[in-house]
Amino acid sequence: MADTTFGPKGWTPERLGDQSGKTYIITGANAGAGFQAARILLKKNAKVVMLNRSAKKSEAAIVDLKQEFGAKADVSFIRMDLSVLDSVREAAEEVLRTVPRVDALINNAAIAQVPTRKLTVDGFESQLGTNHLGHFLLNGLLFDRIAQSKGRIVVVASLGYNMGLKTIKFADMNWDKGYGANTAYSQSKLAQMMFAYELQDRLAAAGRKDVEVFVCHPGSSATSLITTSGSRTMRFIWWLMTKTPMVQTAEQGSYPEVMCATEEALTEQRALYGPTGRMEAVGPVGRGTLNAHAHDKAVMSRLWEESEQAVGFAWEL
Repeated sequence: MADTTFGPKGWTPERLGDQSGKTYIITGANAGAGFQAARILLKKNAKVVMLNRSAKKSEAAIVDLKQEFGAKADVSFIRMDLSVLDSVREAAEEVLRTVPRVDALINNAAIAQVPTRKLTVDGFESQLGTNHLGHFLLNGLLFDRIAQSKGRIVVVASLGYNMGLKTIKFADMNWDKGYGANTAYSQSKLAQMMFAYELQDRLAAAGRKDVEVFVCHPGSSATSLITTSGSRTMRFIWWLMTKTPMVQTAEQGSYPEVMCATEEALTEQRALYGPTGRMEAVGPVGRGTLNAHAHDKAVMSRLWEESEQAVGFAWEL
């Protein structure tokens, strides 16, 4: 049954009040859903800090945003390559030095469907290293700043978590054997979700209520995700799909992450938010289906420990 909390049209930015004085950090915000999320928040007078890999694309995005909202639009970027842990550390230091409050950290950036197995400079399979481990470290480094603002952590996941192995391949997380673009991507997005749900458990165990953690997904949205890193075949299939009703706009794809970052009526954290229409890929935004393998406690706990060791950072809650 579709979630009707926000009415038949689901959550839309019309619910969003004035965001003056609030600051949102978005990873991967120079295109796609991240860029659209920045637009929505800037329209409501928020401050947006983008953490992006490409300086050139970030500068172009800022020009576009200031043309739309005026020269006083409070938008900036800090260069960060999620696939490089040292880059994540440097970006986090810059955030802590220049951004006094963080009302929400939106973990939006991702790579997908990398056709052949690649390793990051730190030695991790590229999709796991970028989508999960880079964000895991970033959130740990910025956690105290988020807590000071009584802010939120938003993890942008994917329905891909329901594909592949539906668990973490601890014996071979880097896919030395049997690499597949889809299975590796699915594991990386499942890992992101498990990070969020395990963090929820650890915050509850520590009696902390100063940070809320939400998980969402954009559904099938016309973003540059697959066209950036997917194979030629995947890019062609995706291009065909964008011509059908099964794919919505990037702006619509941004609604779940903006909702999870801002909506005060959102109270259930152990959930997955996103489109609630056909196959939960498109349609009104609300609470969708969360399958149990995404919060298997034994797997979540082990993944957390493995991730701390991998990135060389121990969370303190």
